[in-house]
Amino acid sequence: MARKLFGTDGIRGTANVEPMTAETALKVAMATGARFRRGDHRHVVVIGKDTRLSGYMLEPALTAGFIAMGMDVVLVGPLPTPAIAMLTRSLRADIGVMISASHNAYQDNGIKLFGPDGYKLSDEIEAAIEAQVENGAGPRAEPAHLGRAKRLEDAGGRYIEFVKASLPRRLRLDGLRVVLDCANGAAYKVAPTVLWELGAEVFPLGVSPDGLNINRDCGTMSTKAMQQEVMARRADIGLALDGDADRLLVADERGRLIDGDQLMALIATAWHREGRVAGGGIVATVMSNLGLERHLQGHGLALYRTAVGDRYVVERMRAEGCNIGGEQSGHIILSDHSTTGDGLIAALQILAALVERGESASRACRVFAPVPQLLKNVRFGNGAAPLEHSSVKKAVAAAEKRLGGGGRLLIRKSGTEPLIRVMAEGEDEALVAEVVAELCAAIRAASSDSGDSQAAE
Repeated sequence: MARKLFGTDGIRGTANVEPMTAETALKVAMATGARFRRGDHRHVVVIGKDTRLSGYMLEPALTAGFIAMGMDVVLVGPLPTPAIAMLTRSLRADIGVMISASHNAYQDNGIKLFGPDGYKLSDEIEAAIEAQVENGAGPRAEPAHLGRAKRLEDAGGRYIEFVKASLPRRLRLDGLRVVLDCANGAAYKVAPTVLWELGAEVFPLGVSPDGLNINRDCGTMSTKAMQQEVMARRADIGLALDGDADRLLVADERGRLIDGDQLMALIATAWHREGRVAGGGIVATVMSNLGLERHLQGHGLALYRTAVGDRYVVERMRAEGCNIGGEQSGHIILSDHSTTGDGLIAALQILAALVERGESASRACRVFAPVPQLLKNVRFGNGAAPLEHSSVKKAVAAAEKRLGGGGRLLIRKSGTEPLIRVMAEGEDEALVAEVVAELCAAIRAASSDSGDSQAAE
């Protein structure tokens, strides 16, 4: 069946507008409960959320749905997405649910589902849940067998200790001055605590959520404040998380931004020296810079590329036996520690490399010379994405010819927003900029021709 609810990272949309309504959340919970209800043991669901106002609407709806199917619900409140994955396994739960739209603004929200192994659900299971939503969840629990709900008061403490354990025991962060931007999101309490307890001097930003300010002018989506604070505080490094803390970006002591490709390269290089890299390489998406691939090849490591989406990265990691994977945007999955992207665990590996090497962030985190690359977004309206328009196809063919064999072109529709992402890469930076500008213009024009006149970069 065609997927109507699930995108590349669960279900996502505008809060209180279908499909992100209390009614649909209830149906999804009941359908998911029916799918995972096996045997006669007491079934358990862990539900966490970020700091969006709409979480107060979706959390009780999901809770009611699971209870109606005879499943007990453990509520943990605002915690990072990777904490929900960890707690699902730790509590031997049947399902984990994270209510979050990640890096999106507060108006959006989402539902991410984890299986009992702590991994995000496969396309096949998501399709089966969709079908169950369409056809009805099936038998509900008898009155005497309804589930119960309770709060796990020490959930944050459990996650804090879990994250701290990922730093090698021989190391401490004493003396490090760290600016930490929590995006007014899910990690606003736990992230500063982790770094402080490990010895760092922490200068927190984005730790005053009000339900509406998540990701607003802060976090990975707007790193300017973090970069400026690094220089103002004369800090050693700046760390920026997104709203659900599964993504990390870094600024060096000069306030210069470092993306996920460089961070993966640093971790892979450090682990390779210790003989810890599994699977003969790392997994990244088609968006990752060619310079990363060349750097890894120079160390005898492979770069396995996947479609965009951390779930696809994880699937390929499991298939290849790799323990490092991620995305240029800052999703970094270190499977020795976590089943999904974890910005805090990734941050500790970066800080560990700085401590071990005794180097500045500007030196340690600039691992390879990136090939010139440019990414721009084109927003389109409610109609179909204009990628099939003949003028766009013609523009793409011309762009590929101009870039030649040494360049790369990637045009794709976002799985979470009404955007067309246009990325070009090549040795000639000016040519890359020209190609991207021409393609964006062609897509806007095609969108306008098809009635989607709202397109804009």
